[in-house]
Amino acid sequence: MKRLRPLVTKEFILADWIARSDALHELLENAPDLLGLDTEFMRVNTFLPRLALVQAEVDGRIALIDPTADADPAPLTRVLGDTSRTIVMHSASEDLEALATWSCAIANLFDTQIAASFAGLGAGLGYQKLVSQIAGVDLPKAETRSDWLQRPLTAQQLDYAAQDVVHLPRLHEELTNRVEARGYSAWFAADCARLLERARTREADPQPQLGLRGAADWPPETQALLRRMLRWRDKTARAIDRPRTWILDDAHTLDLAAHKPDSADELAERTRGLRALRSPQRAELLVLLHAPLDAAELDELAPIPHAPDSREKKTIAAMKDVVAERARALDLPEGLLCARRHLESLLATRTWPSALAGWRAEVLRDALLAKLPA
Repeated sequence: MKRLRPLVTKEFILADWIARSDALHELLENAPDLLGLDTEFMRVNTFLPRLALVQAEVDGRIALIDPTADADPAPLTRVLGDTSRTIVMHSASEDLEALATWSCAIANLFDTQIAASFAGLGAGLGYQKLVSQIAGVDLPKAETRSDWLQRPLTAQQLDYAAQDVVHLPRLHEELTNRVEARGYSAWFAADCARLLERARTREADPQPQLGLRGAADWPPETQALLRRMLRWRDKTARAIDRPRTWILDDAHTLDLAAHKPDSADELAERTRGLRALRSPQRAELLVLLHAPLDAAELDELAPIPHAPDSREKKTIAAMKDVVAERARALDLPEGLLCARRHLESLLATRTWPSALAGWRAEVLRDALLAKLPA
């Protein structure tokens, strides 16, 4: 079936507002094999994103779906979960998380940002820049930080939201041709599948203390306590749906792990101003701080790596040279192959990072392992 071109006026794209179950069913009843999709969400005072809008391009028809209304998402859930359909999105990671809050999961993703990397256009391209390069259209940016939960949305917001999907079919066609011509279709598909798998199995970081290098010199017992607190913070943030830093920011977490308060009054005084740390959470935290560590917590602990010394910096530089050489040979962005943090992790743990599994291991593993000091 020939795809229709969305109707565009001189000022705004004409889009349908979908706020009822019957309208959503009608939109998707005979949905094609290829759909464009985007979301708008807010994440200001919550842990989970608050889905505010779902934009869809369906056979040339632009629809703005209101998840804050009473519409049943079942038709969208069915279509997005159909493995025979391809859902085209740009930089979909956060959108996948937002869609999950409306019981929607995608089975087959075409991420145009990932595709652009394999197409030779560069890593991490924004949607506006990619549309400009491929479609020659300069998109508005003024509504990026809008209040998407307000109703009604302004005409400018509606147009901005529609623009985010109207160009996706064109991007899909052009990027598919370029990726195929360069021979990277399989690697691209693997990266999209891995993005979906991460979204499906999204779990709390099992070793959150690794991001706090200021505690690298701490004894294992104190690092284990820090890990315990950070994991509690994440679990509590999810449970009460508030940002992690409203419960404990990193500075307070480090301070409390290093110098445990002796009493509830001291804990309250030292955590004054943390907006989501109320009496019930403080009581839990005080018990957590003083409960003895068990053997499992110490066995499971991944020690926080020190900042690389001069010798380690030379090793990392040598590994970066390997990545750069492979990237030049493949004509792919270095960042697509391997980030510096993965090299640091490999050097510190001597364990191949899971982020470099699949085709990246085929390209890099032997050469990088050869650079590790004996």
